[in-house]
Amino acid sequence: MTTKLKPDWAGEDWLSKLVNLLIQTKPIYAVMKQQARQVLIKTAEKNGVPWRQAYKILESSNVKDHLDPMTDPNLIYPSYYQVPFHAYEQGNLCWPAAFEAESATYAMALRVWPQDDLTWDTAQQRLRASFHQVLADNGPSVVTDVLDMGCSVGISTFTLHRYYQSIQPVSVHTTGLDLSPYMLSVARERDVNREINWLHAKAEDTGLADQSFDLITLQFVIHELPRQITQDIFAESFRLLRPGGCIALVDNNPKSPVIQNLPPALFTLMKSTEPWSDDYYTFDVESALVTAGFKHQTTTASDPRHRTIVGTKPICVIGEEPT
Repeated sequence: MTTKLKPDWAGEDWLSKLVNLLIQTKPIYAVMKQQARQVLIKTAEKNGVPWRQAYKILESSNVKDHLDPMTDPNLIYPSYYQVPFHAYEQGNLCWPAAFEAESATYAMALRVWPQDDLTWDTAQQRLRASFHQVLADNGPSVVTDVLDMGCSVGISTFTLHRYYQSIQPVSVHTTGLDLSPYMLSVARERDVNREINWLHAKAEDTGLADQSFDLITLQFVIHELPRQITQDIFAESFRLLRPGGCIALVDNNPKSPVIQNLPPALFTLMKSTEPWSDDYYTFDVESALVTAGFKHQTTTASDPRHRTIVGTKPICVIGEEPT
């Protein structure tokens, strides 16, 4: 039996076009958006994630004091980032998205293994560990400088940083980069030990120095991007990595039987909150990495819903001198 390359509900298939037509019908879209949000909240709270309580705690904290210091006033938000997604009219550029991001992340991990009797924190640990294991098998042998692109509120950044701190004798310097100063403000509030350098910038144009990192990660990021922006990010990552360094991505797996066989209600809800789904599910990520100059190291089904892709920057790159 031939494995399908993508779900029928994405791309140019008739089912995808029908779903897109429904999403483009404003009254129907408004209902879908709220339904998608309620599915996440119910999944979270049914499994012990205190969604509404966590929101209130953050809302009453000092998190808003971080917004101005965290914001680059010269940054111009690109058009792809100013569309509604994740059931928020302002996308990630608002406090509700930032206050609910952590709970939504925990709910997402629970949905990976619905048949297992997992607590939300165990599911989250398993999700991150599956990514870290692929890195251990295919990533750099020594990592001193890490850049986590699209870091959101920092869950991926903290776990990645602590993972490398725990397995290496050398110190790890980690930067979390995101386009949303709201998300970064929550990350900064969570960073009580000042472990991470938080940066408000575009992943495709970071302003960081050449050959500054051993590892760059994009964790559950590129399905939220137009493919041209992902290609630009790959080019920027190639510039930022030292020779022998790696880029590692974990995201939805278009070949996953779970993803391909989602019930119509679920994939319709998912597409209604992810405007770049068709671009992502029809995008040859590995070829784009090779075009950017990387050697494709591996594509691994790291859990039932997600794949991890690792690319390595060659040791000898024409036009570059090792630092």
